[in-house]
Amino acid sequence: MEQAEIIDRINELKAKRNAVILAHYYSRPEVQDVADFVGDSLGLSQEAVKQKAKVIVFCGVHFMGESAAVLCPDKTVLMPEIDASCPMADMADVGPLREEKKKHPEASVVCYVNSSAAVKAESDICCTSANAVAVVNSLKAEEILFVPDKNLAAYVAAHTEKKIIPWEGHCPSHHQILKADVLRMKAKYPKAKFIAHPECRAEVLKLADHVASTKGMIVYAKKSESQEFIVGTECGVLHGLSKANPEKKFYCVSGYAYCPSMKMVNLEKLLDSLEKMQTVLTVPESVRVGAKRALERMLAVKGT
Repeated sequence: MEQAEIIDRINELKAKRNAVILAHYYSRPEVQDVADFVGDSLGLSQEAVKQKAKVIVFCGVHFMGESAAVLCPDKTVLMPEIDASCPMADMADVGPLREEKKKHPEASVVCYVNSSAAVKAESDICCTSANAVAVVNSLKAEEILFVPDKNLAAYVAAHTEKKIIPWEGHCPSHHQILKADVLRMKAKYPKAKFIAHPECRAEVLKLADHVASTKGMIVYAKKSESQEFIVGTECGVLHGLSKANPEKKFYCVSGYAYCPSMKMVNLEKLLDSLEKMQTVLTVPESVRVGAKRALERMLAVKGT
């Protein structure tokens, strides 16, 4: 089947199933193009709640689909690729988190949305890269156990007076962006602004002209007078950046800034998911209630 035929069939089934397709900025360009909404973790969480469709087809990794299932128990959440996991999310588990909480009984637990529903349920509140500082500063506690990204934790620590206790986790795609990569690209494109995601190492963020979430990068690039940008995040966002700013140039800081899991969903898998209504993602009610509480607290924070 040709790509145009696949897209037509996807649109037919979407109408038939009363479905909406949500895709992350890191997904394949052709998947982003067929989606009803493309966003970062915060935007996708908010959009899932807004949707009136009965079916949500989530083109992303497992924790994203889980978040939709947690927030929208009345909807059917489909994952076209159920094995698309997030390496960072896999670095935190409930057992070790409970042990760490015992060591810091006065600390509030802030859980990055890039985590399992079970870890969210053990946390006081969730955050995304777009709202992490606002979430931390909204809490009364002076100590914050921040799970699971140590790089985002370091970024937050630099923007708050609270004591941040970092979890030893990271996003491999962002952690592989090195200072040397940035300096090499800056030398190659001296007029370009360097925009970086807060999941990057601290020494990389120090070289940035602007630090932002994926959505924040698109907003910044649109407003900026600069015509060239070096982009310090997963390379998939270049598609969204270019669509929003067709007259500007974007360069991925490193070919290693690539997430295989986010590329696992293609148009064929998306079509198969709609045809067979698979794979339905569910979260046990005992976990869903706690995870929903943490996510809703995040969405209620002013400034997010």
